[in-house]
Amino acid sequence: MKLRRTPPRTEPETIVALIDVVLFLLIFFMLIGRMDATAPFMVFPATAQTGQNLPAGGETVSIAGDGMMALNGHEMTGDALRQALSSAVARDPALVVRINAHRDAELRHTLALTGALDELGVKDIVLIVTPKEP
Repeated sequence: MKLRRTPPRTEPETIVALIDVVLFLLIFFMLIGRMDATAPFMVFPATAQTGQNLPAGGETVSIAGDGMMALNGHEMTGDALRQALSSAVARDPALVVRINAHRDAELRHTLALTGALDELGVKDIVLIVTPKEP
């Protein structure tokens, strides 16, 4: 009589390897996914135009690195600048104001100026920038 050997049992498949792959994919997609809040409506940011000529006319406000301001090359305090711009808007309601801020100027100076221009009713504000070198 010949006895047969029973075939060796194969080990049951473990799901540990599958768990590792799923965890790796989860971490991967969390890292590359976008986690910032999105607006609940469509937002179209402003586009910058380089190489364009500045609009003619209007007023030019310069902001120095230390926050000092000048209107058309004449240094002024904030109140005097606001008064001068207010009378300029009264003369020309379609006034264009160019803002030329030094790269080291703090943003709070530019934001305060744009807020004041908005209160005065200025519709067109041109921010003068220098493009990065290629």
